[in-house]
Amino acid sequence: MTSQLDALKALSLVVADTGDPDAIRRYQPQDATTNPSLLLKAFELPGYQALIDKELAVVRDARSDRQAQVDHAVDRLAVAMGAEITQLVPGRVSTEVAAKLSFDTQASIAKARELVALYEEKGVSRERLLIKLASTWEGIRAAEVLEQEGINCNLTLLFSDAQAQACFDAGVFLVSPFVGRVTDWYKKETGKDYTPEDDPGVNFVRNVCALAGRGGYETVVMGASFRNTGQVLALAGCHRLTISPALLEELAGREGEVECKVSFPPVDERPAPLDEPTFRWDHNQDAMANDKLAEGIRRFADDQRKLETLID
Repeated sequence: MTSQLDALKALSLVVADTGDPDAIRRYQPQDATTNPSLLLKAFELPGYQALIDKELAVVRDARSDRQAQVDHAVDRLAVAMGAEITQLVPGRVSTEVAAKLSFDTQASIAKARELVALYEEKGVSRERLLIKLASTWEGIRAAEVLEQEGINCNLTLLFSDAQAQACFDAGVFLVSPFVGRVTDWYKKETGKDYTPEDDPGVNFVRNVCALAGRGGYETVVMGASFRNTGQVLALAGCHRLTISPALLEELAGREGEVECKVSFPPVDERPAPLDEPTFRWDHNQDAMANDKLAEGIRRFADDQRKLETLID
């Protein structure tokens, strides 16, 4: 009988939320991702030690100030890991712009171009990449420029309808609305446990899919940040789902059918694009989204600093 993972793959494109090559080989996802948290874990994986040593040696031979050298080392490691992963997946690899640039449009654009250039030096074309940016107003504006240059983007840390709408307006390739972190916030606020069907994170992502469908937007919706397989299966039918190795293993080990739970309604009237004041006001009115976006940026920045300490 078919595993739930294989059944899920028939409904949604599965992305591996890991940089572990063994896990990628085992579960055969379409796409994969890197970020500072996953780069930190790579330092513990024996398969990456030679690559890490090689990239750091190149950077240490370069002449630049110390912080610039460390920043470049992080970029080279992310790209080196991503280039390795492109040999294991048929689709795309997401690579993250540093969280400390989340509120600087021009610096985010420049960093994205640098990352693409580093990939191209390794023979990986931009068609195999997604540049990850935080879904701030500045990050969305950066993505709008990059998309026009043929650099596709993955807008992450997405927690509000305002963020989703602004991303659709900007024509970004992919958005990553979070599930688990949304549910975490509501569980803490209410003290309630949720079933997959009344889960606030699940319903948030379903609503983002509905917004995409009604507006006729081409942006891909990828559910992210899952806490359990119930949440994953409740979003079967979403364009893409990025799933951790632990949850992939659970799904691969269970047999059974998977029912499509996400629908994209027919195209209706497309709303007027959000301007900056409306975006900021609408996002501000969602306490959960405000809290989780700020926290997410801080957490990624913390992992970036830990990574820089290891390199330095």
